[in-house]
Amino acid sequence: MAGLIPISTLFIGLHGLIALVLSYLVVIERTSTRIWHGASLADVSSQPDYLENPGKWAAFVEAYTQKSVAPKTGDDGLLQRKVRTYGNFIEYVPLALLFILALEVMQAAAWLVWMLGITLTVARIAHAWGLIKTYGPSPGRAVGFFLTWFVYLVGAGACVYTALLVLLGQG
Repeated sequence: MAGLIPISTLFIGLHGLIALVLSYLVVIERTSTRIWHGASLADVSSQPDYLENPGKWAAFVEAYTQKSVAPKTGDDGLLQRKVRTYGNFIEYVPLALLFILALEVMQAAAWLVWMLGITLTVARIAHAWGLIKTYGPSPGRAVGFFLTWFVYLVGAGACVYTALLVLLGQG
């Protein structure tokens, strides 16, 4: 069926689910640490403690959420890593998905579109795993970083090449 973009649609959906999971991890960590803004206890040290005199809504949310998570008393840096994992995902994935989408719309070779989609998915999962599990450099972060840049390099190059072929063919 002409005009359909099933490969791009698949990878857009998969990355939407990954973004949802990463966002969920941040929310659970915020609930556990009670750090509602920023990424560390230092970020909120000058903010009022809403639990000193909570309103009805805050008391309800606190009672409900604290039953579903294990509260933390210290700052182990995990919230900051989870926030950065989600932020990094949101910084890199949209443009990479645009490369994939544009190439499929331009009817580039299906193997290229699949390769970029699979590579991006593996890259972002590896990066998220590496960043959440380890402070500092890690194999997962390195693999994720380099594979994401591979998708950027090949995707951008293929987009420019494909567009020039069409433009020069019409000129």
